[in-house]
Amino acid sequence: MSGAGANGAAGRARVGRAAVPVSPAGPGGPDDPDGPGGSGGSGGRRGRRGGESDPAALKRAKKRKRMNLVIAAFAVLIMLTGGGVVGVTYYSTNVVLPDEIPLPVGTTILASNNRDVIVKLGEEARSIVPLDKIPKFVQHAVAAAEDRKFYKHKGVDYLGIARAAWNNFTGGTKQGASTITQQYARNAYENLNDDSYQRKVKEAILASKLNDEFSKDEIMQHYLNTIYFGRGAYGIEMAAQTYFGLPAEKLNVAQAAVLAGVIKQPVNDPQTGVKGFDPADNLELAKDRWTYVINGMVEEKWISPAERPTEYPKVKERKDASASSGVKTPKGNVVNYVRAEMAEMKLCHDGPIPAGSTKPNCQAALVTDGYRIKTSINLKMQDAAEKAAQQEKSSSPLNGQPKNLQAALVSIEPASGQVLAYYGGNDGTGIDYAGKNILGGELVGGHPPGSSFKVYTLAAAIDAGISIESHWDSLPFTPDGIKGQIGNAGAKSTDCKKWCTLEHSTVKSYNVPFYHVSEEIGPGRIVNMAKQAGISTMWTTPAKGPSEPVDLAKKKFENDTKEPFFHVVAFGQYPITVLDHATGLATLANRGKYNKPHFIITIEQQDKQTGAWKKIGGEQLKPSQRIKPEVADEVTSVLKKIPGANSRSLESGRSAAGKTGTWQYGLTDDNAHAWMVGYTPQLATAVWVGSDDPRKPRIRKTGGGTVSGSGLPGEIWQQYMNDALKGYDKKPLPDSKGIGDPKRGDGVPPPPPPACPAPVNGVCPPQNQNPPPTFPTNPDGPTIPDLPGGPDDGPGRPDDGRGGGGGGGGVAMLPATTTGQRD
Repeated sequence: MSGAGANGAAGRARVGRAAVPVSPAGPGGPDDPDGPGGSGGSGGRRGRRGGESDPAALKRAKKRKRMNLVIAAFAVLIMLTGGGVVGVTYYSTNVVLPDEIPLPVGTTILASNNRDVIVKLGEEARSIVPLDKIPKFVQHAVAAAEDRKFYKHKGVDYLGIARAAWNNFTGGTKQGASTITQQYARNAYENLNDDSYQRKVKEAILASKLNDEFSKDEIMQHYLNTIYFGRGAYGIEMAAQTYFGLPAEKLNVAQAAVLAGVIKQPVNDPQTGVKGFDPADNLELAKDRWTYVINGMVEEKWISPAERPTEYPKVKERKDASASSGVKTPKGNVVNYVRAEMAEMKLCHDGPIPAGSTKPNCQAALVTDGYRIKTSINLKMQDAAEKAAQQEKSSSPLNGQPKNLQAALVSIEPASGQVLAYYGGNDGTGIDYAGKNILGGELVGGHPPGSSFKVYTLAAAIDAGISIESHWDSLPFTPDGIKGQIGNAGAKSTDCKKWCTLEHSTVKSYNVPFYHVSEEIGPGRIVNMAKQAGISTMWTTPAKGPSEPVDLAKKKFENDTKEPFFHVVAFGQYPITVLDHATGLATLANRGKYNKPHFIITIEQQDKQTGAWKKIGGEQLKPSQRIKPEVADEVTSVLKKIPGANSRSLESGRSAAGKTGTWQYGLTDDNAHAWMVGYTPQLATAVWVGSDDPRKPRIRKTGGGTVSGSGLPGEIWQQYMNDALKGYDKKPLPDSKGIGDPKRGDGVPPPPPPACPAPVNGVCPPQNQNPPPTFPTNPDGPTIPDLPGGPDDGPGRPDDGRGGGGGGGGVAMLPATTTGQRD
């Protein structure tokens, strides 16, 4: 049962690789510089070593020669007659036809302009093209180089095989003698890659069968999309792009001859040192091969002598086509979200494939199944994000700062939920500081948002009927059952004492009034508001033991629920991701209407046989009014006063809402996390700055100063927003409508002024009056530590490096975060 095997199967279709790096030599001919009689061949059997005169050795040599002649004659007989084994196996072989042989085709992930590539994925850089996109002279150039009798024989050139067998057995240079059809068969079947003569028989069988089943044009199309051209390029389309920067349909005759000539040996042979036909390796040899191809095209009358090119064309400098690129860049983080969204579209499984499912694993599919994915990434905004947040960029406020400082930035279009810019780190295969990660089997990635979380507490209070003109006590105090004191970012006193409006407390970023708000409306109500805005996950921060992620979508929170999130939720103790925070801000910017954040706009898949693209998925906007418009507007009316108060106004008088936030490191005066978040009607952006070095969790500026929300994060936010919004119309933000009850709150009005000691004409003259309060340029500052991890837990402690009052959300690279508070 030689040839097909016991079960008659010729070999299963190759999935992993459809071509080999060094393609075998074609049958060539007497004019082939590397064929029999050519300048590159041996011209016959090698001579004996000079001076050999041992009679015994000569006798053994003659005997070997006679044996070789006998074997060669027998091999030629078998190949020419196609006897026994070949004939029987031919009819018993179950040939897998070309349209059933999957070629690995990579994925291209594009920016929102559907033109600029941000990431490429794949084992082989290949782009399938149909034959009508490949000029006839390109096809003829390949035939002239690899198989001049392609259009005449039946898939196997038996005379060529006989000639090669004779040459190989009698000591000449080893030759493949493979037709284009045989080469295609070899590259399509993984068990036809050895160099044995048994393989040659199998190869010939398959070639003959393929020739009967398919037209020459069909075979040529499959071959041209399969073969390797060097420089990492598989298939004629990728080769044309790699060598000439053109699609295959734009090639000329001279360029086609270069590519055809490369096929025989596209790379240098590492074992023999023989150079390939890439002009970058050996221009002289490449030109000889080019001439051979052109001669063949003229001889076969595929081009006329007048059409013959006379000059070798200019070839691009060598640059590997690289099946995968962009993954180890800031843009590489997009891949994880693309994969997850494909799974949500039910195109594949983002994990193990369930029993009985015919859908592939998403990660594997992106490498082999040929997708073209248009994403929401706006290249202008993405570049602005990297220039602002990437420390290595000279334009970044982090440039020149301590190396442990790490930023993350996410920017979303409120009206659609499209993620327009995403920076979670420099390497898409590393930790994503803007999103969720799986480290050691645990879900991590959150950072304590500090006072930037007050945007949701404010929204919850307004939704509960509380006016921003309600008054609250801002003096530090120690709640019942709690060892630590609740303070205001270290301020020993406040300008409004026990009579602070909710609006003023937000702009000043006082913590105590927000704790009282949580006592009034319940921490569960605040968590629910954050959930409605778009916060999907929060991490607990217990005094002891590791923090745990809580999927808010799977848990119901009553208003007075205090577990696992206590009243300190009001000013941002519990970690969230940068992406979630940007989503929540986008909902507020969109007047309470939520859009799910997403990256995929359209996804197409390429037919591996025709090259045609078919749309198989895309964004499906389902806006949902999760927060009352009047509530969102009232929140915005307060937040629009904050950028200016922190010297973070946008250019040209553009209105913007914003909020700073800072969380301290343990029982120290240093900080571990700092934020600036904000929005205009067109763009919502969240910026976080922390440390990427577990050994240096404190975030300090060069010179030793602490990093606060309005500092480096504020600079990054301001720079990015100014750059990203260039060309966008300036749109106003809403003013307060005065909704809610101003009498709600625990504030105590100040005592009335004393009676007038000396009235003048019945009127009391002005006394020394306190000036109206002014907004500071930086509300951040030191604080009094020891906040509760729960109602009965006592003060937080950095016992496990992640717990305590402001725990690090399980982010492994941020140890020993935090028990304190900040603005």
